[in-house]
Amino acid sequence: MDLGQINHKQNHSAVQEFILLGYQAYPALLFTAFLATYTAILLGNGLIVLVTTMDPALRTPMYFFLRSLSGLEMCYTSVTLPKMMANLMSGDRSISLPGCATQMFFLLFLGGTECFLLAVMAYDRYLAICLPLHYMTIMSQRVRVGMVVGSFAVSLPMQLLQIGIIFSLPFCGSNEIDHFFCDIPPVLSLACADLYTNELTVYIEDILFVIIPFLLILASYVQISKAILRMPSATGRQKTFSTCSSHLTVVILFYGSGMIVYLRPKTPESEKVNKLLSLLYTVIIPLCNPLIYTLRNREVKAAFRKLLRRKKPLATGTGMIG
Repeated sequence: MDLGQINHKQNHSAVQEFILLGYQAYPALLFTAFLATYTAILLGNGLIVLVTTMDPALRTPMYFFLRSLSGLEMCYTSVTLPKMMANLMSGDRSISLPGCATQMFFLLFLGGTECFLLAVMAYDRYLAICLPLHYMTIMSQRVRVGMVVGSFAVSLPMQLLQIGIIFSLPFCGSNEIDHFFCDIPPVLSLACADLYTNELTVYIEDILFVIIPFLLILASYVQISKAILRMPSATGRQKTFSTCSSHLTVVILFYGSGMIVYLRPKTPESEKVNKLLSLLYTVIIPLCNPLIYTLRNREVKAAFRKLLRRKKPLATGTGMIG
């Protein structure tokens, strides 16, 4: 092996860690904001999980899927926000290659699962509105558990393959990622190899986890819209649509930001926009989900009130014993 080959090999193996540039201005202020946001995400989604589990009136397929989504959102946010806060607090923005691979895997795995789970929730609304007499028969406990487990199972092998292909690449030169977590586009931009296989895999994954679930959601809502328009009563149409509006809002925000980040052509200007949009689907949507699903939902608000009334006598009784 000549000197040029040795230097070439050393350059390929030089990068042992990445530097997450993220947002560098006002670290103390950003840390406080992210800490408050993360706490609100855990509390808000945790309360939805608690209420929909404890209240017998909410043990229906729709709330089972909402509980699954809230649990997923807590895990999804925990992949990025704790590391972001640790970087801001310590000033050390480094992440090892295995750490970067692990973060990217869970981000893709949970994100892919959410894509399918949102499609499952749209199908649930289709059955409830278009086939109400057969709804509970079709959407049995076994079926809905299988759909949630299936959403995880479909995502797992594809993301393992994706991570294996990406991190088998040689990384050389700069190790700075202009992002606040390890995402596919900024990591691939640091690789010094032919990216054809990786880009092909990314496009296949986009079709499987973005386009296909989105088309399934669209097909469900086309049928739902037809059923709503056939209803004779304006009050009935409004009440029926209100059961879908929260889910539809989340779908538009989640898929809209995801499609812009992963499907549009890459340009130098797109990196900054993608970093901003990534905050939308990794932080803002999980923060807003509890509000979106409870503000116009009388059943959930009533369950919250029942839970609070149940806690008050317990607190009073505890005080009397003391």
